[in-house]
Amino acid sequence: MDADRAFMERALELAAEAAALGEVPVGAVVVRDGEVVAEGFNRRETWQDPTAHAELIAVRRAAEKIGSWRLCECTVYVTLEPCPMCAGMLVNARVDRVVYGARDPKAGAIRSLYALGEDPRLNHRLEIKEGVLGEECGGVLTEFFRSLREAQKAKREGRGGRVDEGA
Repeated sequence: MDADRAFMERALELAAEAAALGEVPVGAVVVRDGEVVAEGFNRRETWQDPTAHAELIAVRRAAEKIGSWRLCECTVYVTLEPCPMCAGMLVNARVDRVVYGARDPKAGAIRSLYALGEDPRLNHRLEIKEGVLGEECGGVLTEFFRSLREAQKAKREGRGGRVDEGA
C-alpha cells in the first residue's frame, strides 16, 4: 500500500470516530516527512462550533506541534474535499499538498465548485491529489446520511403523526 493510501486509511478511521459521536464522518491527518504530525475529525455538533471541521482541527494541532502557522512541507489527508473555509485555511497555512478522498459537489472548494488551491490570484497554491480511497470515503458519508434519514423517519413515524400538544 502506498503512503497516500495508508494515511487516507487513518483518516477513514478518524471519520469513523466522528460518526460514532453523531458527527458527519470526516477525518483529517497532517503528515510531514512521512510522519503523522496531527489528526482531527469533525466536532461541529460536539463542540457546537461551526469551524470545527476535521482539517481545521488537524491543522491547528499541527501548527501548535510544529511551532509555526506555516505548514510548509506538510500534506493534509482528508476524506472529503475541503469546503471554502477549509480550502482557504489550507492556502493560508501554506500547506504543500492536499490529498482527499471523495468530492463534495455541494461545498467542495478544491475542484468541485471552486479551485481555491490552484487559483493564480492567491499568494500560494496547493499540490492536489483527489480520489484516494474515494469510493470508501464517499461510502462512509453515504451510509451516515442514509442512517440519519432512516432514524429521522422512524422518529416521525413513532409519533404516529400526532400534532404536539403545544402546537
